[in-house]
Amino acid sequence: MALFSISPVSDASSVKPGVNVGGLYASANTRRISQRSVTLKILQVRASAQSVPKLNGTRIVVMDGLKCDDIISCSPPPRAFIKEIPDWNMLLAVITSIFLTAEKQKTVLDWKPKRLDMLGDPFGLGRIVNDGLIFRQNFSIRSYEIGADMTVSVETLMNHLQETGINHLKHVGLLGDGFGSTPEMCKRNLIWVVTKMQIVINRYPTWGDVVQVDTWIAASGKNCVRRDWVFKDYGTGEILTKASSCYVTMNKQTRKLSKLPDEVRAELGTYFVDAPHAVDEDTRKLPKLTDSNAAYIQPGLTPSWSDLDVNQHVNNVKYVGWILQSAPQQVMKSHELESMTLEYKKECKWDNVLDSLTSVLQEGMDGFASCGEVECQHLLRLKDGADIMKGRTKWRPKRAY
Repeated sequence: MALFSISPVSDASSVKPGVNVGGLYASANTRRISQRSVTLKILQVRASAQSVPKLNGTRIVVMDGLKCDDIISCSPPPRAFIKEIPDWNMLLAVITSIFLTAEKQKTVLDWKPKRLDMLGDPFGLGRIVNDGLIFRQNFSIRSYEIGADMTVSVETLMNHLQETGINHLKHVGLLGDGFGSTPEMCKRNLIWVVTKMQIVINRYPTWGDVVQVDTWIAASGKNCVRRDWVFKDYGTGEILTKASSCYVTMNKQTRKLSKLPDEVRAELGTYFVDAPHAVDEDTRKLPKLTDSNAAYIQPGLTPSWSDLDVNQHVNNVKYVGWILQSAPQQVMKSHELESMTLEYKKECKWDNVLDSLTSVLQEGMDGFASCGEVECQHLLRLKDGADIMKGRTKWRPKRAY
C-alpha cells in the first residue's frame, strides 16, 4: 500500500498622492483667490516682483512665522492695527476649499470594493466553505507542471489532491506532527495509507489556468475514511476533474494495518459530509496479470530517495508514473487518460525492485490511432511476486485544447 495523506488582503487603493505642503495637499483650489495682497497681523503674505514659489508646478502661499525647508522665511510678526483686519470672506473660501479637498481624499482612501472577493488572493492556502464542511483551495498551473501536450500530467493532478487534503486538516486544526496524521493518530503512532483511488478527468488544465479544488471527508465503513475532490475552472466553473479515495490507518513502527480508533473517528466526525461519492465507485474486479497474459512489461523499476515521503515509503503518486512506464507508446501519443481506478495492495520501500505490466483490452485493426476508447489493465509487483498495486485505465482520443 502507499500513503496518500488526507490531511485572507490589503487592498491598497491606488490613490495618486497630491503634493503635500505643510501637511496640506496642494490640490486644494486656491486659484480662485484674488491676486491682490492681503496684509495680515498674524499671517503676512509677501507680494513682490519676485516670482511666486512653486512646488512641483503648484503655486504655494509663503507665510511668515513658519519654516519649511528654507522656502518659508521667518520674521517677527508686525504690530496689529484695526484697519488691517483680514478679508474674512477670502479666508473662508480658502478654508472651505481645503476642507472639501480633505473630505474628498478621505472618501478615496476609505473606498472598499462592492464584492469582498474582488481583491482576494486566488492562490492562498484555502478556506472553509459550506458551513465548515468543504475546504476550497485554488492553484495556478505553472509552466513546469505541463508536458508535451501542453496540459498538466495526471501526476500533477494527484499532487494537488494530496496538497488540498493535508491543507484541509491543517486549516481545521487537525494536523498533528505526522504527514496528514491527526493529533490522536500521532499519540498512537498511526499514519494514513490509501487503499483505493478513482479519478475521472473531463478536461486537462493548461498553463496559466487557475483551478479551484473543493474537498471533503466522509465515513466509509468501520475502519475507512473517504475523501472526495472536485476540480473546477476558477473562471468558468466548469468541472475539470473528480476523484474519490479510501484510507485506512497503519502503525508506523510495525507497518501493520490498524482499526480506526474511536478517538480519531471523534476528531474527524465533526467534519464528515453525508454526500455521494464524487466518482461512482467502480466495483469491477481487476483481473490477475501475469507474464503470460500481459502484452507489455517494464522490468527493473527502482525508487529513488526523492520518491519517498516522510513516512519512509514511496508516495502513491509515483505508482501512477510506474504503471504508465509499460503503457503502449502508441496509446500515449494518440490518446489521453480519461479515468483510472487504482487499488493499493502493499507499500513500496526504497530498496524494492518492481515490474510494471500492462494488458490492452481493445485495439483497432490498424493500431490504436483508429480506436475510440482504449481500456488497459495494470499491475505493479515486486521481484518476489507480491502485488504492490492493481489498476485499470481508460483512454480517449486526444482533444485540441
